[in-house]
Amino acid sequence: MKLLLKNGLVYDGTNNPPVKTDVYLEAGVIKQIGDNLTVEATKVIDCTNLVVAPGFIDCHSHNDFFVNHDDVETANLPFLRQGITTQIVGNCGFSSYGVGSDSQYKELIGGGLFKSEHIGSLNDFISKVSGKLMQNIVPLIGHGTTRISVSGNTAKKLSETEMKKQLALVEDALKSGAFGGSLGLMYQPGMFAPTDELEKFAEMIKKYGGILTIHARANSKVALGYSLLGKAHMIQALDEIIQIMEKTHVRTQYSHLIFVGKSSWKCVKPMLKRFYKARNKGYDIAYDIYPFTYGASVITVILPSWYLKLTKEKRKKPINRWKLKLIINITKRLLGIDYQDLVVSYISDDYPQYEGKTVTELAKSENIKPFDMYLKLVELSLGKGRIMLGKYYNEAIILKLMQDELATFMTDAWYEASGTQNAGTYQAFPYFIQKTRENKLKLEATINKMTGLTANRFKIQNRGYIKVGYAADITIFNYNEIEVNPNIPNEQPKGIKYVIVNGEITIDNNNYTGVKKGIVLRKQINRREELR
Repeated sequence: MKLLLKNGLVYDGTNNPPVKTDVYLEAGVIKQIGDNLTVEATKVIDCTNLVVAPGFIDCHSHNDFFVNHDDVETANLPFLRQGITTQIVGNCGFSSYGVGSDSQYKELIGGGLFKSEHIGSLNDFISKVSGKLMQNIVPLIGHGTTRISVSGNTAKKLSETEMKKQLALVEDALKSGAFGGSLGLMYQPGMFAPTDELEKFAEMIKKYGGILTIHARANSKVALGYSLLGKAHMIQALDEIIQIMEKTHVRTQYSHLIFVGKSSWKCVKPMLKRFYKARNKGYDIAYDIYPFTYGASVITVILPSWYLKLTKEKRKKPINRWKLKLIINITKRLLGIDYQDLVVSYISDDYPQYEGKTVTELAKSENIKPFDMYLKLVELSLGKGRIMLGKYYNEAIILKLMQDELATFMTDAWYEASGTQNAGTYQAFPYFIQKTRENKLKLEATINKMTGLTANRFKIQNRGYIKVGYAADITIFNYNEIEVNPNIPNEQPKGIKYVIVNGEITIDNNNYTGVKKGIVLRKQINRREELR
């Protein structure tokens, strides 16, 4: 297709101010940029009073577990309607590829968080999704996935043979084009891996010039598995990440910098200080954020492991309920959260009336204590319910991080087949733009974080900028019409007019065209890196 974008306000993906000009796209590539272009085009889009930007890059996604489903449109259209043309997947230690053909543990891939219909190598994944993608995919290889492949969810240290098999899976993915890898230190089995295993994984990523994204072991001032003495637990968790980076010199991305619970908010300055201290020493570390003050979690998030292991009968014993209530009250106080910060997303298909309401509201409506309401929800959902947990940030922290030079933007969301959706599935990137307008921030800086800066961070070639010779991924929107309502998380944003992926229009004046032109991008391996 030959496309001519006329009279748009072009933000090129850098921090430069916009320029009113024309952009001509042909055969999936940006061919010309200039005033009053006169070329033959299949379609001309009048972009007067519209922003023409590089396609947005979601730098932290889990959509590799959804794009290989047969029903790819349902799960991915909400992201496309945000203007997202590329998603970086395989985060938090979990990728839907990187599994040996002889693995006995394929059903465990995803760590209970995600499920995939097709499990195998990265090349298998690329073959399965060919022709189905609505956006481009940038793959990372998950440490948790490769560990599960060779050893299941076991907590034991890998044998020498298992370690070799795991690293072989990692190397195969990197040779196949993975842009790096990920660790999930808060999840099984990543939480079980000893330091030397994590370092060997990081060294393999470094060998191929990749980036390592890491879900820290703690995202709050207080977390399970740490002593109550000493530094805030999220600071200790960042120190662990920095130590891995210093030992291996791997390029590092801290996944979703959040501060769960009001008591954690005082950690913002010391956390940022550590990022900049490491960078001043010459290490390459940065982080990503999302624009909401809450995040998706599971109903059991504040339940201790000992309680979850009890039978239903033992849970009802007064001594166990008393002990649990005491621990929950202490946890809530230490974190600075309460039952009004737990919003129900899904309990089961039998209880849609609970969705969108806080535990406090539900307790009041049923005339019981919030503690009892909470346990009722756990029991009704068989411990598998979903919530949105509040106080991940406050608005002042979000605005501070949005303007920090180390921050890039992401959704960390996925589409659930039932229940209330995470607002990030529909609204994250437009909400960043809305916040930019409402707080009179520089739009070029926001677009840079969504596009060029992320492309640079992950070394995605020929994407993220409006430049001649670059891939024609374009998002066109009306800046003044951008609007989302995070209180209605399933509602699509207003103001995104056109989305172009690899030169083809996928969103045309708010309507999905049915075109699937996304591809899996592959990192080009430097031969010197491979032989190192």
